[in-house]
Amino acid sequence: MNRFKRNLYTGILAVCTVTVCLSGCTKLDVKPTSALTPANFPTTAAQFVAATGPIYTSFRGAPGRQWWLVENLSTDMEVLVARGGNWFDGGNYSTLNLHTYTGDNGNLETMWQWGFGTISTCNQVLSLFNSAPESSSKTQTIAEIKAMRAMCYYFMMDNFANVPIITKFGDTTGMGTQPRAKVFAFIESELLAQIPNLSSTVDATTYGRPTKYLAYAILAKMYLNAEYYTGTARYQDCVTMCDNIISANVYKLDADYLGMFKPNNGPQIKDFIYAIPYDGVYAQGMYYARWTLHPALKTKYNMPYNPDGPVYTYPSYYANFNDPNDIRNGQYLTGKQYDFNGAPIIIITTKVGLDASYSGPNPSDTVHHQLEFTPNIVWRNPSTFDIGNDELANEEGYRNNKYYPDSQAPTRNQSNDVALFRYADILLEKAEAILRGANATNGDSPLSLVNQVRARAQAAAFSSVDLNALLAERAREFADEGWRRNDLIRFGQYEKPWGIKTDADPNKRIFPIPTPELQLNSKLIQNPGY
Repeated sequence: MNRFKRNLYTGILAVCTVTVCLSGCTKLDVKPTSALTPANFPTTAAQFVAATGPIYTSFRGAPGRQWWLVENLSTDMEVLVARGGNWFDGGNYSTLNLHTYTGDNGNLETMWQWGFGTISTCNQVLSLFNSAPESSSKTQTIAEIKAMRAMCYYFMMDNFANVPIITKFGDTTGMGTQPRAKVFAFIESELLAQIPNLSSTVDATTYGRPTKYLAYAILAKMYLNAEYYTGTARYQDCVTMCDNIISANVYKLDADYLGMFKPNNGPQIKDFIYAIPYDGVYAQGMYYARWTLHPALKTKYNMPYNPDGPVYTYPSYYANFNDPNDIRNGQYLTGKQYDFNGAPIIIITTKVGLDASYSGPNPSDTVHHQLEFTPNIVWRNPSTFDIGNDELANEEGYRNNKYYPDSQAPTRNQSNDVALFRYADILLEKAEAILRGANATNGDSPLSLVNQVRARAQAAAFSSVDLNALLAERAREFADEGWRRNDLIRFGQYEKPWGIKTDADPNKRIFPIPTPELQLNSKLIQNPGY
């Protein structure tokens, strides 16, 4: 673990302790054990930053697992298969890929709880600041909290569309479902109002906290999708937000694409406009490698646990990686697998353990088999999403290794910070907005913008670009980063078939409000189609 992350998470632990001291007492006759009170904390710039710690602790919840799985598995990119009964889990994963999800899906419930739990924490911390004396530190910190709250609302709006708008801690008057267009307008107004008070500093002191540029990036994403969200196109506004980031000249495309996602990433990555900081010890919850890597890769990557590897990439998605010189190809594990010293990775099993359909002599005889990832995924029992549990089935599907396994962490938790908004996305968003009708600005064209991203990837420059080519470029650039669902919906491809999915219901673009939330809050109205 690098020194920056150690210092960051030691501070967060201290923050949470302080917050408990301030808000955890419910008995009035207990003598205070801390000199910190609402009258004298927070007052300094460091104290205001410290008081916001629980927000960031809460925010890293679902992105480390459920949000990432939902956004990826509901698309044509990858699938979490059942293997001989393992990983079916009542359809929690298969229904995402098949678009047969309901309000009973546990991953969706966790996402809802994450989003609105973090929003509630933002509101609680804001209420703590009511009695704090006015200062520039207070003004900036309130802006940061409201920006984090707006980002949570963005993810809730994107996934669930029609959601409550609650801005005061303990207030129950806003518990009813609000139309997506109203939620969009609220997020937009919140971000625009906070931008003047957010920092324009981009370095280790603001890493993991919202800046002006994060607000611009969220707005750019909203405006690019506005025609879908609200029925009104906002492509020129998208270009304006992108230009606000590009013209600041504080971000760039890091030369080492694959290195951006390794466990030692952090504020040195200039492509990251906003990343969630994780640490294998001090800020746990992110463990992507567990889902995509085969158990036989444990030794190669010196992993402290056995990965499960049930997440496979569809061959049709991998077909986007069609330039042999593109360094982004390196995020995938394909074909025969070798250790770093060139030795083949050998799995010792039996004839029937290798292939359950084997019907020849001596099925229990030992065989030595080299690990080999093959492209096609074959369901042996579609009704249970089962591909079988022999070794050949376990090697179906190429594997994404973008968020490289963390050999230094003592458990499956990784120290890879998770990028949510990147500079590369801003370049491609501007290109797309222009292709969709916005006016070009600052000498940029869709072709020049896309070729900047391709140049960093060492891929051959395009001679022309259209929307289909741009979607394919986004597939290459943002694989396994949680934006494929958002892209497919905007491009009208979320209803297309893939794997064994046949559902084409456009209502599935919006997830159902989870059943437990409907039971707890009678003011919520279920989304159409559920």
